[in-house]
Amino acid sequence: MSEIIRSLQRDLNDFGEDLHLIGSEKLADRHAGEHPGNFGAGAMAVPATPEAAAAVVRWCAANGVPVVPQGGRTGLVGGGISRPGELILSTARLDRIEAIDPLARTVTLGAGVTLQALQEAAAGFGLTPGIDLAARGSATIGGMIATNAGGILAFRNGVMRHQVLGIEAVMPDGSLFSDLTRVLKVSAGPDIKQLLIGSEGAYGFVTRAVLKLDSFNPMRATALVGVRDAASALALIAHFRALPALQLEGAELMWARYFRDSAGERRFDLDWLEDETAAVLLMEVSAASEAEARDALEAGLADLWERHGLTSGIVAASLDQARRFWALREESDFIYRLHPAAPSYDVSLPPGALDDYAAGLTARLKTVDPGFDAYVYGHVADGNLHISVIGKSANAAALKEPIEDAVYTGIAESGGSFSAEHGVGTEKRRAYLTYGNPARRAVAQAIKAAFDPENLFNPGKVPFRAD
Repeated sequence: MSEIIRSLQRDLNDFGEDLHLIGSEKLADRHAGEHPGNFGAGAMAVPATPEAAAAVVRWCAANGVPVVPQGGRTGLVGGGISRPGELILSTARLDRIEAIDPLARTVTLGAGVTLQALQEAAAGFGLTPGIDLAARGSATIGGMIATNAGGILAFRNGVMRHQVLGIEAVMPDGSLFSDLTRVLKVSAGPDIKQLLIGSEGAYGFVTRAVLKLDSFNPMRATALVGVRDAASALALIAHFRALPALQLEGAELMWARYFRDSAGERRFDLDWLEDETAAVLLMEVSAASEAEARDALEAGLADLWERHGLTSGIVAASLDQARRFWALREESDFIYRLHPAAPSYDVSLPPGALDDYAAGLTARLKTVDPGFDAYVYGHVADGNLHISVIGKSANAAALKEPIEDAVYTGIAESGGSFSAEHGVGTEKRRAYLTYGNPARRAVAQAIKAAFDPENLFNPGKVPFRAD
């Protein structure tokens, strides 16, 4: 047992069952999540109340112990990595959905609630969070707030910061900041919660939140449509978004190599797909009934087929088939079975710039190594692309920076971002310093110095202090 755990047990024993302390032996039996270094500290505190969390942070501040906040450990950029001498502070037991207000369409809940648990609870009221993502079963609300998560519905509802009405958080000095506002309109000075959203645990530890909820319509139709480019996909999206009796629920574009390899791994029939297809658009719409949704989807595709050069398409005939369509897009782990350690990226551009960027990316990668290629897929309606670079030496340390430069070149100039929804963590440090906005970095460091002068929270990560 580490000295940190022994000292916490001695000094905070009054909290009893409200505070679980876990050493390296028991952590070894748990899944570390997306990064093997997440449990590097070998010491974890798991509070069941905000007050217990605040007491832990006050103890850490008094004893100079750095704090690494963790939620569902689904982050892909190393933002939850911990090291010996640090203490992991987990939201796992802050997992209560306190109240759903169907009239106001809000929910008050703990930071450790998973997105899927919230979706299931809200569905009982005919409601849903205005956000969805593939890691819904393990991603926690606190982690999603800390990374300003985006996902499938961002094109319609915005990202996590647009869903949050109120926040409670433990600040680095151990004080409890509570602003659990439950209304949309607040014009009462600077909105402090926005500093915590997207801060990746650098400014505080989120314990509770109030989120907006939206209406949920289960009457849906889903299709896979072969398109010649992103512009064609965006034209389809614009058409269906403009139909008054229809709601667009998802629009995901998969460039041909990603789609064909994903389908091959899942033994998905591709007899309907034409060879000249450049990309495949996954679309889902909702309407007053499943029949109306399906009819509108089929009629719209037929009307637009020649005008936008659609190459092929298939509409799901059942809920099970629709789920299989979504699995092609969401279950991307096949990439790492086929190409272990393939470097992956998460960028955003104005949607109209996607085709030029994708073509330029391929050319730039070929200049690094003629054998390189990329899987490209993502949330096309909001310009968010996920990219995995593949090739014999794509994970070579000597090529890390040239590949990054190939991926990130031109993004800022187009008005985009080198990190769309995964955050910065440790893996995007160079990108943050090279391609990030310098004025934004300076303000972020100033806020860090004001909130956390001792660099207690998530040290060594964004916004990266010079010392």
